[in-house]
Amino acid sequence: MTGVSVLSLCEKGDAFIMAETGKIFKKEKDMKKGIAFPTCVSVNNCVCHHSPLKSDPEVILKDGDIVKIDLGVHVDGFISNVAHTFVVGVTKDNPLTGRKADVLKAAHLCAEAALRLVKPGNQNSQVTEAWNKIAKSFKCSPIEGMLSHQLKQHVIDGEKTIIQNPTDQQKKDHEKAEFEVHEVYAVDVLISTGEGKAKDGGQRTTVYKRDPNKVYGLKMKTSRTFFSEMERRFDTMPFTLRAFEDEAKARLGVVECAKHELLQPFNVLHEKESEVVAQFKFTVLLMANGPLRITNSLFEPELYKSEHEVEDAELKTLLQSSASRKTQKKKKKKASKTVETATGQAMETEAAE
Repeated sequence: MTGVSVLSLCEKGDAFIMAETGKIFKKEKDMKKGIAFPTCVSVNNCVCHHSPLKSDPEVILKDGDIVKIDLGVHVDGFISNVAHTFVVGVTKDNPLTGRKADVLKAAHLCAEAALRLVKPGNQNSQVTEAWNKIAKSFKCSPIEGMLSHQLKQHVIDGEKTIIQNPTDQQKKDHEKAEFEVHEVYAVDVLISTGEGKAKDGGQRTTVYKRDPNKVYGLKMKTSRTFFSEMERRFDTMPFTLRAFEDEAKARLGVVECAKHELLQPFNVLHEKESEVVAQFKFTVLLMANGPLRITNSLFEPELYKSEHEVEDAELKTLLQSSASRKTQKKKKKKASKTVETATGQAMETEAAE
């Protein structure tokens, strides 16, 4: 990806989502489908929500860049979110080492631990605690206060959440919750080589979503036109100003809407310039026989060589366990097959007929 612009990746990601969702349910003319979260490409110390416009300064990828690609898709309001972190120029013959490898491994293992912990009967606080322990093993920190949300139809930010690395006040304020059967979650892991303090550095916000609880009579014609198009095309889903044909009018129209809180901004956040951040996000359905991950992991453990490993004995056991769902009935003796655990080790399990 060396020499590729971040803008082009965002444009291609959004175009791909629209093209693929356009191929399904063609007879359902009234069914909305497409982007549930616009493609964001956040590099190195940029934590999240970087989805530039054509008028923004160009960002070109180079060897060694930590690249986080984050996007979401929906069909009839049913949402699936995913994010992966890649490192430009890394190969099996040229694996990543040092602090960048540490943060990639830590983030990946945090995601894998969450896959095994986000299941009916468990508490959201168990996930938070596991993330803190894993990150500490790699001398890294989860990004403070970031949330993973329950998903519902047309709702990307449901009531139940999992919080990362909360402050003492956030720990008091954050609502404890138990995971239940048939719930859906977008589990979002963001880990930093630094202290995990994400700040708004003043970069232009380009991603917003409608707040359905807010009402205001817009005064400017440009704002009303923009808001009307936004509601028609995106409803309550997050969108990027890049999706509007006239970018200048969109940039103007969004101001009054955001000022009066009709829209919620997804601000571009940054860690300290000397640090890097890795992200992995997946969508999981909580089925009666175990969690079902519906977005695949693209992590290749052989590309990242860290000197650290998970130290906690319980977490080691958890990560070495299979994340596969249990079969509810055994009609026949199952064949044995080999699967890989989160730590890259092979284990024997039973394959469903």
